[in-house]
Amino acid sequence: GVGTEWHNTTSGEVYICTDATAGANVWTNVGAGSGDIVPWSFQGSAFGYVCGGAIAGSNNKADSIEKNSFTTDGNTVDVSNLNLTKASAGGASSLTHGYMQGGITNTSTGADTNAVEKHQFATTNDGTDVGDLVQQRGACAGQSSGTYGYNSGGQNVPSPTQYNNIEKTNFATDGNSTDVGDLTAGRTSPAGQSSLTYGFTSGGSDMNIIDRFSFASDGNATDWADLTIAHSYRSGQSSTTYGYTSGGNTSNVIEKYPFASQTNASDVGDLLFTSRGFCGASSTGYGYHYGGYPYHNAINKFSFSSDGNATDVGDLLSNRDHGCGLHY
Repeated sequence: GVGTEWHNTTSGEVYICTDATAGANVWTNVGAGSGDIVPWSFQGSAFGYVCGGAIAGSNNKADSIEKNSFTTDGNTVDVSNLNLTKASAGGASSLTHGYMQGGITNTSTGADTNAVEKHQFATTNDGTDVGDLVQQRGACAGQSSGTYGYNSGGQNVPSPTQYNNIEKTNFATDGNSTDVGDLTAGRTSPAGQSSLTYGFTSGGSDMNIIDRFSFASDGNATDWADLTIAHSYRSGQSSTTYGYTSGGNTSNVIEKYPFASQTNASDVGDLLFTSRGFCGASSTGYGYHYGGYPYHNAINKFSFSSDGNATDVGDLLSNRDHGCGLHY
């Protein structure tokens, strides 16, 4: 509760709890150091990132890492490059790094990858390969807790086998992911959402299932609720209280569902046009949907605080879909 002390025995710093709100504690530094402990929040506050993707008019994939400002609407800028050219990777965001998990390197040959690479948000350094997924696959969803990046579902293009794997990657130490559970059904091209305590995998393989799995303990997902439309190729976004999906195979619909109760999703707005490609990011106040198919470069933004349609706030540097969305 408020007034609780926490001592860092390595640095000598002392912190006092000044706000004990569940999931959003504030700890104020009163010791020799400076600064406060920043509570974990899934949403970004500064930038959204689009990594890789499928380029219009070819089977080639992009290797660019672009970012757009959350504080000022506008176009993306190119900041660095992936270690491996690919699309359809599962994205996860720590406080300092973005993770691109798996992906498809070329749709004409059906080449997938199990590579997990990361790039540092605060620099323009290129991505580096830091580990491997247990199951090589692309078209998967990504989720993030404060300590792990998660990857769920997906497809091996040559087979095409649809997977139900839930894997996690440790943010603190580079290395291979571990298989920690299963979705209720194998599926390709689902959307991922994250609350403070759970990961959610929505839709995929033209299903309307919303699965939920715990961050606190490894295990299988449970069927949490349903989307209004059974679609694949959606993008996922998360506020602190709701999970969102946007777009899909033949859809421009924005849906949301509550994290706290097993309530089915509701239709709360529309993108500017029908768009598939499941590349999304989340700021503290807005959801972002990047590009999509038919190939375009538009950045759509919609509010978390009030339901309504998205607005066009900028452009990617090229027309493409199936990028990997991250936020910082």
